[in-house]
Amino acid sequence: MSIPQERHLVTAIPGPKSQELLARKQAAVPTGIGTTLPVFVTRAGGGVVEDADGNRLIDFGSGIAVTNVGNAAPRVVERVQKQVAEFTHTCFMVTPYESYVEVCEKLNELTPGDHDKRTFLVNSGAEAVENAVKVARHATGRQAVVVFDHGYHGRTLLTMTLTAKNMPYKQGFGPFAPEVYRVPLAYAYRWNGDNAAEEAFAQAVDMIEKQIGAQNVAAVVIEPIAGEGGFIEPAKGFLPKVAEYCRANGIVFVADEVQTGFARTGDLFACEDEGVVPDIICTAKGIAGGLPLAAVTGRAELMDKVHAGGLGGTYGGNPLACEAALGVLETIEQDDLVGKARRIGEIMLPRLKALQERFPVIGDVRGRGAMIAIELVEPGTKNPNPAAVAEVVKRCHAEGLLVLTAGTYGNVLRFLPPLVMPEHLLEEGLSILEKAFS
Repeated sequence: MSIPQERHLVTAIPGPKSQELLARKQAAVPTGIGTTLPVFVTRAGGGVVEDADGNRLIDFGSGIAVTNVGNAAPRVVERVQKQVAEFTHTCFMVTPYESYVEVCEKLNELTPGDHDKRTFLVNSGAEAVENAVKVARHATGRQAVVVFDHGYHGRTLLTMTLTAKNMPYKQGFGPFAPEVYRVPLAYAYRWNGDNAAEEAFAQAVDMIEKQIGAQNVAAVVIEPIAGEGGFIEPAKGFLPKVAEYCRANGIVFVADEVQTGFARTGDLFACEDEGVVPDIICTAKGIAGGLPLAAVTGRAELMDKVHAGGLGGTYGGNPLACEAALGVLETIEQDDLVGKARRIGEIMLPRLKALQERFPVIGDVRGRGAMIAIELVEPGTKNPNPAAVAEVVKRCHAEGLLVLTAGTYGNVLRFLPPLVMPEHLLEEGLSILEKAFS
């Protein structure tokens, strides 16, 4: 890699050049576009981002699970450079090109299930989820959509409605889309008792039957691991129960794998952990190494019901992004990034659980593969402790470790290191985190 794989601080974080650029950002960009850490990046790769002041920081964020293969993966760079010299756009709906078809073929092959599938490409995770709902409504002739507490699905009108958390995603942006209903998620850490899967599922079904009627539900949309909600892995058994209920009632089961997909959890897709096969799967983020691309992959009999022209978009499946996606899939397979994600989990989870034993502010440690989180609480309780999260984040950033937050209550630290991060950087980042708690 061209960028040294080591943490290196030459100024305070953020440094003077980043602060100057931040002032320009504040004068040119709306305040609604927030910034987690205002260091302005000049290059990045492996497990490191370098800023305008020459500081190199350890990256535990991956652009929110986008750069799973790194920020400048060689196979991605090579393919994109070759494509940009040939053509940058034609619009697939006007004059198509092979790379779009090849991406769709690979997703049809790699996503869970051996049934006949179809895939189409769009620009973002929110657009993928919205199109999945469109397909489900058209195919079933029904309107209602069921989603889950703590879920996040995007910032468009419909996906904002599907999202559970009000602030900052929904506050002041209503009225919202109709025919969206929310039911409980089996959030094991916060569920009273040991039967979270059974009890949450029973409550969800009761609400559907009483408030909507299963015969009116077009789709159930769920993240196999709730991302923005706090990396909540539903209690074991919950996802299979929901999927079976959908099959029994003619409801389209939609898995939102925007954040969990492409080897992030130690499987290529998070649904595979419990053998769940969705009717439609939505992917984005890690699909193209940082270029804007997303996909909707579903059962052929559902996807093909939509009339010609009913799906699409000007930039969907841009040729540069398609080549990037092919480079990502090559990298995941040839460099065994599924195995590397599992190795990251094997390193992180024991160290985080050891921290939990030392610091009662850590209420829960959870996650799979390279999608790990810790939930901070007031010691001796399960009361959320967002102030502690803010303090830990501040200390980590000052020491050159980029970390992200999450959670319905703003009390979760989430860790999404690039799957190509060298282990010495991973260990050093965990030591910085330990120092922050100390």
